[in-house]
Amino acid sequence: MTGILREERIGNQRLLLGDCMAILPGLGRVDAVVTDPPYGLGRRMQGGTWGAQDQDSGFLRWDLQARQEWADAILALGGGAVIWGGNYFTLPPTRCWLIWNKVNAVPTMADFEQAWTNLDRPSKRIDLPVGRVEYGHPTQKPLALMEWCLGFLPEARSILDPFMGSGTMLVACQRMGRHGTGIELDPGYFDIACRRVEDAARQPDLLIPATRAPAPEQQGFDL
Repeated sequence: MTGILREERIGNQRLLLGDCMAILPGLGRVDAVVTDPPYGLGRRMQGGTWGAQDQDSGFLRWDLQARQEWADAILALGGGAVIWGGNYFTLPPTRCWLIWNKVNAVPTMADFEQAWTNLDRPSKRIDLPVGRVEYGHPTQKPLALMEWCLGFLPEARSILDPFMGSGTMLVACQRMGRHGTGIELDPGYFDIACRRVEDAARQPDLLIPATRAPAPEQQGFDL
């Protein structure tokens, strides 16, 4: 397949190193896409604090743009779609926005984040803290948040994340018995994702349901 620099298959997950825009045309159909692309915030993310530090300069370069062609390519795949930061792209109207309410957000950062979906369901919110950057990626989403997203796609067995980062979505897929494909451009983050997915595949005895975000139906959601 064009654009793949490296491929790893770990558990039920497929990890691809390369530019997603080169890889997506040959990838074929998936049941759903759940992803968190760059939002184009750049230095507006620093809030006068952590983003101004030298160790975070890579993030400021990484998040300089939100390219509309990314969103267009995701929609062209068909199937369900959950796009975090969808409010930064031009996307069709939707009645189902997913909201992450950051219960411990600091004043210099956003109180919540929004995910656009193409699901015909009511908008919903989850209250979760912002975690530490445990795996080196500055915009790492909580694992519980990604598992919550998958709960809105109960029939989707194959999940794509074209902006895999440190692999949180694929870890969620492995824990929840889904087949995931992740694409990542940065070799360092790709290696981190491989290690995280390998750990998840090797330790099924640690998958305690009580540690997961409740599925939508368990929260009384109107599906």
